[in-house]
Amino acid sequence: MPTTHPIGVFDSGYGGLTVLRSITKRLPQYDYIYLGDNARTPYGNRSFETVYHYTLECVQWFFSQGCPLVILACNTASAKALRTIQQKDLPRIAPDNRVLGVIRPSAEIIGNFSESGHVGILATQGTVASESYPMEIGKFFPQLHVHQEACPMWVPLIENNEHQTHGADFFVKKHIKSLMEKGEMIDTVLLACTHYPLLQEKIEEYLPVGVKLLSQGDIVADGLADYLNRHPEMESRCARNGGRRFCTTDSVQDFDNHASSFFGEPVRSEHIDLSQKFD
Repeated sequence: MPTTHPIGVFDSGYGGLTVLRSITKRLPQYDYIYLGDNARTPYGNRSFETVYHYTLECVQWFFSQGCPLVILACNTASAKALRTIQQKDLPRIAPDNRVLGVIRPSAEIIGNFSESGHVGILATQGTVASESYPMEIGKFFPQLHVHQEACPMWVPLIENNEHQTHGADFFVKKHIKSLMEKGEMIDTVLLACTHYPLLQEKIEEYLPVGVKLLSQGDIVADGLADYLNRHPEMESRCARNGGRRFCTTDSVQDFDNHASSFFGEPVRSEHIDLSQKFD
């Protein structure tokens, strides 16, 4: 059994590295393992059952590496798999471990930024279809009007390093226009996909003046700090050596070449095989 106990951070690809970057800046003392399931990305257009199966497989891998706590830094996995894993699987496979997502921390604070009572959500098709954001936001801010826009081309553009091209402007402008037509009073927009911060400059260019744009990295980092403060029994299980380990289910060379854009510094990863059993 592993003797270290890092915090696991998971995403279907590279996007979760934007969250890990904020987490390590906010909480640098802990050890972290990042896993990108790049061999099976993107998750956004896959079925609920497929996303659940893939996510559970990755969560079990984290547990096999000694992680007592796993963050699903992926909105699609958080929307389609988190609740089932928490309620059905954890009591059976690892009752003392915890798996957290990115939707709830965002839902808990978004209403604090809106004066009009209208907020926008930019996300993948899978996240929008799940209705997770309207449901979660409604628990904390029932008065808010939530307007969603699916942006199916944004992740492929980013993962293929096309997000800085003029071609990307067409798709950014298209979806911003569509979102604002759904709610002309929108004054706060959440980037509900961890890839989207790489498009932030373009998004800000096409948003109406005065509309606030929220990214999830700092939100999730603050939420994790609060969680560990409220749960000392979990905090005490997390290793504090400042370690960083990066893993991918696909090409190490491709991962390393792309990851620095998301993480903000060079990354050296290792390949892992999920076909083995972790029971």
